[in-house]
Amino acid sequence: MHHRRPSGFTLVELMIVVAIISVLVGFAVPRFLAARRSANETSAITVMRSIVGAQVSVQSAGSIDTDADGQGEFGYLGEITGTRPARVSVAGTPAAGVAGTHELNPSPLLPSMGQVSQSVVTHSGYIFQIWLPASGNAPIAGIAEDADGGKQSGPFPDANAGETRFCAYAWPVRAGFTGSRVFFANQEGVILEMPNRGAAQYSGIGAGPDFDAAFATAGDMSAGFARGVNAADGNTWRPVQ
Repeated sequence: MHHRRPSGFTLVELMIVVAIISVLVGFAVPRFLAARRSANETSAITVMRSIVGAQVSVQSAGSIDTDADGQGEFGYLGEITGTRPARVSVAGTPAAGVAGTHELNPSPLLPSMGQVSQSVVTHSGYIFQIWLPASGNAPIAGIAEDADGGKQSGPFPDANAGETRFCAYAWPVRAGFTGSRVFFANQEGVILEMPNRGAAQYSGIGAGPDFDAAFATAGDMSAGFARGVNAADGNTWRPVQ
């Protein structure tokens, strides 16, 4: 007489299946996270290059000229994406642009990069921020854009220094998960990277690099960036490979 085996898994078989799935997940998840980090970092580098290109376009076209001297100036994310009015000149001094009138159109950078909150933009696992110079005399500090983008109130960036300087940073929303490296760019067009290891990592809104992080001298945008040596933040920044 033959006994028919009950359908379904036995407890032992189920435990074996669960164990196999756990092993497979253990291999798959780290690879997935590594692939996502790599993709986010590649995207961040592309965005940084787009920011540099947009800044060059705005400056060379004279789209922002807050001292009315015929020399264009660099802009904030809200300005170069056309999502916020660009700064204007009133009697030769910097002033806020008027909404509905002074937005750059067409804008040289996609509007999706103009969704500014807390002075930064979040995109594909990375946080982006632009700093413009506070004065034309060394040491030159940096001024972030308004919390919701652009610049509607003082202090405004220095008109003369703003013709020749800006800097931008990109860092992970969550270091080690959405990305690892931190990136820097300025008017020279070189993209630098920093591995962002150790206890004090740049990670998330409110824990990003200050304006001088990649510069050779603390508190001074005129010092030039530090390439291959310790920068103002104590880290070593190198050109993106």
